[in-house]
Amino acid sequence: MSSNKFTAGDTFPNIELPTVGGGHISLGAPQTGFDWKMVVVYRGRHCPLCTRYLNELEKLKQEFVKLGIDIAAVSADSEAQAAAHMAALKVSYPVAYGLNIEQMKQLGLYISHPRSAQETDHPFAEPGLYVINDKGQVQVLDISNGPFARPELGILLSGLAFIRNPENNYPIRGTYE
Repeated sequence: MSSNKFTAGDTFPNIELPTVGGGHISLGAPQTGFDWKMVVVYRGRHCPLCTRYLNELEKLKQEFVKLGIDIAAVSADSEAQAAAHMAALKVSYPVAYGLNIEQMKQLGLYISHPRSAQETDHPFAEPGLYVINDKGQVQVLDISNGPFARPELGILLSGLAFIRNPENNYPIRGTYE
């Protein structure tokens, strides 16, 4: 499989998706009152590690809010799968669904086929995390090919606090060409 490498500093693409409970969200645009956005791509309802990660993120949500960082999660699940997943997800941030293969490729995500019909019924994105700054550029990103390797949320939070502090004048890293 070939995949486009998503580059730090790139403008996050305009991807609009429906959210559980109604409405739509533009993944790269923070909600009113925020100037940065964090988008967490998760594998779907079938992944218990994703459920745990998203619930852990909820516990730190207010700390991200204090930094001016809006949060959204997204998967390739169907509306019914995403809605059913909310019973296990105890989150208050938007959960979008219906990420398609072309959008997954646009984000440089790894894509997997289900191992069986019991896992899920569609190809799905492996985990990805994007922090989009106030200019719409990806400030921080992490793309994994499995649910076992993801940023530790407490460390991510402290790193973003450092980056957001204007005294540190911290640039987007990894942009050497």
